Amino acid sequence: MSAVLDELAAGGVRLAVPLLLASAGELLSERAGVLNLSVEGMMLTGAFAGAAGALASGSAAVGVLTALAAGLTVALLQAVLSVTLRADQIVTGITINALALGGTTYGARLLFGDGAGDSVPGFDPLPVPVLHDLPVLGPALFEQSALGYLACAVTGALAVGLARRTPWGLAIDAVGEDATTADRCGLPVRAVRYAVVLLTGAVSALAGAQLALSEVHAFSDNITAGIGYLAVVAVIAGRWRAWPTVLACLFFGVVQALQFAAPALGLHVSAPLLTTLPYLFALLAVSGLVGRSRAPAALTVPFVRGT
Repeated sequence: MSAVLDELAAGGVRLAVPLLLASAGELLSERAGVLNLSVEGMMLTGAFAGAAGALASGSAAVGVLTALAAGLTVALLQAVLSVTLRADQIVTGITINALALGGTTYGARLLFGDGAGDSVPGFDPLPVPVLHDLPVLGPALFEQSALGYLACAVTGALAVGLARRTPWGLAIDAVGEDATTADRCGLPVRAVRYAVVLLTGAVSALAGAQLALSEVHAFSDNITAGIGYLAVVAVIAGRWRAWPTVLACLFFGVVQALQFAAPALGLHVSAPLLTTLPYLFALLAVSGLVGRSRAPAALTVPFVRGT
């Protein structure tokens, strides 16, 4: 039983790492007033570009850089559409996701049609001496790859930066609550929103690279399988706060891992039911049944100077 619990914890954290990164970026974006549904497309593009870059260069590190460049490109498109052109954020996000799915699927046919995408250079686990031998938490936290440790560090830094006592966190909250007043107080509203959308693109691409280069060392069609949408759910379930969102991601990761560990634990629960649990939890969060929840007041509201 102990071995099964170790495997469940390790699998839960492993599955939660890409989700943590993506949800951290989405939380930044939503707290600044931009609903960034295209996080799924950013992740998928990052995974594809990371795998392609690593395969072409033979270096996983180059793959990460390629993923970041691709994610920033998608994020720039999202920022232009939602911040500059003030297009509907839901429509643009879904459209970008559809383009990313179609583009990466076609690109995979061209680059990986011979099966080359089934094994790309990646990052292997780097166990931390002594700490990885700790029961339950050891294998879960201290047997990550180098990219996994980087992802956890970036997530922690973003969570700290979002604290309401930091200048960065205060500026984001001000823009997300009342962009017009923030502009009158001298805050560069459009610059802040551009910054958070681009940062979301970078961390989402890193999440995609983590999935492709650390978890499976391969790329397949729709490899993200809705993790980007689940990141949006995690932000809602976390009630637009940093640490509750982190806990929601860990919960979702364990629930996903439970699909594989349930038989060994003697649990007879259908996989579809476990798959719906994260979304049910988010529904409870926004309904107020698990505590008060209020989205940023200016979320999805385009900023027009002088209004």
